[in-house]
Amino acid sequence: MNADTPSSGRQEPHESRPASAQSAQKAGARLVAFASSRGRYYAVVLAFFCVALLVSNISATKVIAFFPMGESTDNYWIVADGGAFLFPFVYIMGDVISEVYGFAAARKAVIMGFVSQLGASLIFLLVIIAPPGPGYDGQEAFAAVLGFYPRIVAASLAGYAVGQMLNAFVLVRIKRRMGERALWVRLLGSTGVGEAADTVIFCTVAFAGVIPGGEFIKYVLFGFVYKVAVEVLFLPVTQVVIRWFKKREGTYSIETDAERRAEGARV
Repeated sequence: MNADTPSSGRQEPHESRPASAQSAQKAGARLVAFASSRGRYYAVVLAFFCVALLVSNISATKVIAFFPMGESTDNYWIVADGGAFLFPFVYIMGDVISEVYGFAAARKAVIMGFVSQLGASLIFLLVIIAPPGPGYDGQEAFAAVLGFYPRIVAASLAGYAVGQMLNAFVLVRIKRRMGERALWVRLLGSTGVGEAADTVIFCTVAFAGVIPGGEFIKYVLFGFVYKVAVEVLFLPVTQVVIRWFKKREGTYSIETDAERRAEGARV
């Protein structure tokens, strides 16, 4: 069988549908399509997702600030962390996974990202604890960059897990109500909910009491607005990427009744 042929029992999303499907549509049910997580591209997207997540969390150990207020070096207009440069793209890839592969595949990606973060943190901790060899004088710098303090790790894992699961849940729920129409609505809606939860949880657990009160509020607000703004800016690109995957992922097809019931139990 050709690799691009959909699995048995599933219908192509753009082909004529059987009478049962037409009846379901007349009854008001939305027929939606997803690809199998065993498809040819899922592992590739998952790998990029985990790498981007890991790099953004390493970068997040540094607080950055732009545009000081007057002569003061304590107050800035913009306060963020280094993860701001890459982390929004983690949510964009999460949108791609949820839209193309469904909630179960998105949940699998969240779990894999969670495990990769935790594993990397433990490895970094072991390397930091290990005694440095002769002539190596970078121990303090190494520990400063990769020393994931328990508070940072907990903040990252908690914010990521809640935010990504909400992102996937909202996107798939909207897709089930609207079908393939208005992709931009579910991309922006899911990102807004997921990023809000992620930003508030991470910032509160990681930096509440560390960044002064007024600066902390700006840190949280800027983090949320910035991440959503990146999603809006890259929305045309995200839509093109999603259409590309839908067209080339051979298993992207209308759900069977069994698949619909299984996914419906989750969302």
